[in-house]
Amino acid sequence: MSLDRYRRKRDFSRTREPAADAAVPKGARAIFVVQLHHASRRHFDFRLQVGDALRSWAVPKGPSYDPKVKRLAVEVEDHPVSYADFEGDIEEGYGKGHVDTFDRGIWATAGDAEAQLRKGHLTFDLYGERLKGRWHLVRSGRKERQPAWFLIKADDRYAGDLEADDLLDAKMRQSTRRAAKTPATKVAAKRATARRKAPPKARKVSITSLRKAVAATPGAKRAAVPHDFFAPQLARLHDAPPKGDEWLHEVKWDGYRILAGVANGDVTLWSRNALVWNERVPDIVQAVKELGLDSARLDGELIALDAQGRSDFNALQKTLSGEAQAPLVYMLFDLPYLEGYDLSHTALVDRKALLERLLAHAPERLGYSSHNLGDGDQVFAMAMEQKLEGIISKRARGAYHSGRNDDWWKIKRLESDEFAVVGYTPAKGSRVSFGSLLLARPADSGGWTYVGRVGTGFTDEMLRDLGKTLAKGGAKKPVVRIDDIDPMLRGALWVAPTVVAEVYYRGIGNKHLLRQPSLKALRVDKSPDDLRDSDRSPRKKKTGQATGELAITHPDRLVYPDDGITKQDVVDYYRAVMPWLLPPIADRPTSIIRFPDGIAKHGFFQKHVMPGLKRVGTAKLKEDSGAQAVYLYPRDADGLIELVQFGAVEFHPWGSHVDTPDLADRVVFDLDPGDGVEWRRVIAAARRMRDVLGQLGLQSFVRTTGGKGLHVVVPLNPGADWATVKRFARGVAETLAAVHPLEFVASATKRIRNGRIYIDYLRNGRGATAVASYSLRGRPGAPVAVPLRWEELGRLASAAAFDLHSVPKRLSRQKRDPWEGIDAVRQDLAAVEARLGGLSEAPVPRKRLRTK
Repeated sequence: MSLDRYRRKRDFSRTREPAADAAVPKGARAIFVVQLHHASRRHFDFRLQVGDALRSWAVPKGPSYDPKVKRLAVEVEDHPVSYADFEGDIEEGYGKGHVDTFDRGIWATAGDAEAQLRKGHLTFDLYGERLKGRWHLVRSGRKERQPAWFLIKADDRYAGDLEADDLLDAKMRQSTRRAAKTPATKVAAKRATARRKAPPKARKVSITSLRKAVAATPGAKRAAVPHDFFAPQLARLHDAPPKGDEWLHEVKWDGYRILAGVANGDVTLWSRNALVWNERVPDIVQAVKELGLDSARLDGELIALDAQGRSDFNALQKTLSGEAQAPLVYMLFDLPYLEGYDLSHTALVDRKALLERLLAHAPERLGYSSHNLGDGDQVFAMAMEQKLEGIISKRARGAYHSGRNDDWWKIKRLESDEFAVVGYTPAKGSRVSFGSLLLARPADSGGWTYVGRVGTGFTDEMLRDLGKTLAKGGAKKPVVRIDDIDPMLRGALWVAPTVVAEVYYRGIGNKHLLRQPSLKALRVDKSPDDLRDSDRSPRKKKTGQATGELAITHPDRLVYPDDGITKQDVVDYYRAVMPWLLPPIADRPTSIIRFPDGIAKHGFFQKHVMPGLKRVGTAKLKEDSGAQAVYLYPRDADGLIELVQFGAVEFHPWGSHVDTPDLADRVVFDLDPGDGVEWRRVIAAARRMRDVLGQLGLQSFVRTTGGKGLHVVVPLNPGADWATVKRFARGVAETLAAVHPLEFVASATKRIRNGRIYIDYLRNGRGATAVASYSLRGRPGAPVAVPLRWEELGRLASAAAFDLHSVPKRLSRQKRDPWEGIDAVRQDLAAVEARLGGLSEAPVPRKRLRTK
């Protein structure tokens, strides 16, 4: 907006008004100011900061709190933001007269202020001492020398019959009387200085009844009024919501965590790292004061709302820096202290019931974060559908504990994390200040490990500000550990970590670097030291034996109690077989079966990333529901051993890689014998399967499963889509079952499987898995799934012929891998389809089968 008209109308050698060349303060909220101007005609100057100037209107009679009253507001020239500080006399020239500050504060509007003004209707909220609530500026249709508008109060909790003259203080009344010189102005002054009305009282909850409810709450304890900061309760990151009605589920608001303390009626707001935020959010301070409390502790999230009522982190940052005027809301979700009572040991549902009652008639800037009891999956699915940040799941009967614990779970829609900024690359082309920021995460050694660079997601304002501060100077020598030098880092400059960036990304690549990172926000509320206590960090580890840099906790814990096999034994086994185990599963989405308390206790599948993992790859993949989830996969030996540290015993990879999840390069037939089937029949079944596949021109490989059956594996090169692979596998299985009904069955129904071998073809679908070669099984004896040469098959006594002790010995004697060359085999289902005239549900014509 231009200030040329402001400059042209003034002679700054004669007026005390500020010039228009003062810099606009950065990092401050957008302000409004109303000035009482005793010019030739007394009026109120109403000004809103939009961008780098104050949009201004002259309101002759001043604002009215009556929604039925339309106050004429004549648009005048823009004023510099520094004009908000001006008071006193304009002695000569344009606007001669005395100026008093009537009110000043911050303001907000939902949507783009400029666009609303162009359209002719601006709806906005004022947070001042005298002017509060929602207002409208509506352009008049009348033809005037200067554009005419109407200033109208919205019918909200502050509406009433109050006029601007009712709110004058003694100083302003004196100025009004002093400026009255003509009969007309004397009459106006008398009227202005005579009226006195009390501001309307907004409805609020009865504090007396609230205190009675607090005293009656189970677990509430009388306690002295706290005046100091209290550390917030924090959530751990999980991949899915917990089950059961003992959990409640809330929306994860995308904003800044704010703690509020009320002591003797005074309000203090803190960020999560104990910085006082009263000056940054006076509107929220005002709203909490309006609750009328004597003492309280409140916990919530400061958010900015978009037009759809969703939290918008980008709008929040822009509003706090003065670039936008989005309405801010303090979404409250906990109440650990209220009116003389410590509630930290009461049940969360009881605390939230009190909180909801407290906020029943609260100002709009205070919101209540509602919840659902149980149905976590449904709540999360709804959050995904509405494109929310995620959900927070909390134990419904849980206490309020400062710090991170498993009573609160965080489940995100998008994978993001926070990293320290440790450098930058030079700007290229039209880019200003820098090309990209270099990121690092805390290393176990206490230093920092480089994780990649982010060059997208920045606003122009961010680029300029960072160019003046962070991206200045620096050293050519990296200040962090780098595992693999990125060629793009030539010319990079490195700085000590002082800034935290939150980044979206799509998993971790092969070089341990973030894939497709994009800046979400610069976290001004956090420091790099906060990252060492992040929601991805595991609990404090106990001392134990180390594997590389990774400490193995509880190395003596029995994983196979009947066999005396410990956790350290499992680690040692996997390290011994790593050269054979890792290549076939590296970079494949992998489900693990964890037995954190040993195989005698219940084990569980884990396919999504869990908190604490640092060495394991992650990839965001679409699930059958259409939603995306973050899957884990081993990248290297360290990552695999880290999974063992977390209780993994079994490894079950997909038949595809993370980079091409929809392209299968394996077909797996699982031959699962029913009751009464002898081992020799299982061997014969595998050989028959080999022969049938051979007739189709497909080479196959065999392995024991460590259980009762065998896997027959068909490599594909090139790969095929999952629908084709599953259709082919089903056709083979159903054909064999039809030709040999006494030997095979292709249905999973258990009652028809006695005495027959079930051909499980369902392992050939997107997301389905099969046990990896050399993986342990969670069964007594520590059996292992082992790849074989076909000629070895007849010498085995069972599918569990190999175990944790015998496999390393076998590998030491083995001259070559039984599956050597499997990745070089070129065979294509498309060629099979062409020979058979098209794949069908039964791709193997019975008349062409020649079986032994």
